[in-house]
Formats: sequence, C-alpha cells, structure tokens
Amino acid sequence: MTPPPARIALAEDSALLREGLLRLLGEAGFEIVGSHGDGASLLAALDAEAPDAVVLDVRMPPTFTDEGVRTALEVRRRRPGTAVLLLSQYVESVYAQELFAAGEGGCGYLLKDRVLSLADLSGALERLLAGSTVLDPEIVAALVGARRDPLAALTPSELEVLGDMARGRTNQEIAAARVVSLGTVEKQVGSVFDKLGLDAADGGHRRVLAVLTWLRSPRAAR
Repeated sequence: MTPPPARIALAEDSALLREGLLRLLGEAGFEIVGSHGDGASLLAALDAEAPDAVVLDVRMPPTFTDEGVRTALEVRRRRPGTAVLLLSQYVESVYAQELFAAGEGGCGYLLKDRVLSLADLSGALERLLAGSTVLDPEIVAALVGARRDPLAALTPSELEVLGDMARGRTNQEIAAARVVSLGTVEKQVGSVFDKLGLDAADGGHRRVLAVLTWLRSPRAAR
C-alpha cells in the first residue's frame, strides 16, 4: 500500500511567495494542511493540522526579526518529531545556530532563491522528513566563519541587549526602551554572560568584559 503523502504547514508573510511555495509543494505531491501569514497563526492551528513538516520564513510579523526561528523552536517543543525547514533571503548564521542547537536531524535552513525549483524544494523536504539536516552552502560557510566570532552563540535579542549595554544603558533603561520587563532583560543579560564564558566570580566586571567583547567584534560597526 502506498503511504499517505507527508502533511506540510507553511508560514510566509509574503502572499505572492506563499502562493508560489504552495503550488510547488502541491506539485511535489505533499498534502498542504495549513497556510499562514505568520508564526502565531501556525502555532494556533498546530495541533489541529498535525503537520509532518513545517516550512517557515525567518522574518515575519510583528517584528520581522526572528519570528520564524521562535516558531520553529516552539513547534519542536510541542511536536518533537516535526521536521522544520527555515527559509530566508539572507545568510543569518545566528538563527541557524539557535535552531540546530535545539535538536538533531529534521532541520533545514535554505536561502529562498535555492527553493524556486520543484526538485530542490521536494528533495530538501524529503531529506528532512527522513531525519536528515539540510543546510544552504552559504549558511555552512557563515557558520564556519562564525566559530571565530565570540558573539556567534548569542541570539538576535541577546545581541541587541549587549549592544545597549555597550551604549551605557542600565538594565532598567534597556527594559524601558524595548518595552519588556526588567526580569526579561536580566535573564537575557545573564544568558549573555554565560554564553561569553564570564564567570559569576567576576562580579561587576562581567558587564565591562561583555562590552569589551562587543567592541572588539565587527558587529559593533554594523
């Protein structure tokens, strides 16, 4: 007996690209169980749609930063067996590291111009559904280069917090500027310290050392 087609849910804010991807997925023989304009609506329908794989844009509403990654991580938390394919117009190694650090296999990250053909998209999803990892060659190159960057392990939000710290802002000022709670900022600052290997024994010097690491990085000039 022929196995049923894999069930795919898609989240992409560009209606034109979303329709193009849906057409390619349908032609490839996949069953489309969900089409969404943002990650929140995909998550709201996740249990009902029960996809075998999700295809996500990295940058979606409301902030157009890392919504796709956040959604992917939540999908993997709620449905661990679900394959995830992230799509982006840009090479963003920080996002790739965050997703692949959350689990092995069934995860992919491709640039959008690589999946405009039926064979490329279908082949990538088939490998992901089999538990493999699919990475765009440019993403691989960025990840290799990122190993020399001490800030490469930080998430986009943590990088923003560190940048604010380098501008001399206190935790309270950062929280006010980003319209989040002080506790959220303190948690992110603590995560920055941990990822940079700054021991609690350094006390107040940790903030200075973290800022110095930022200032030495090419990211400070962006």
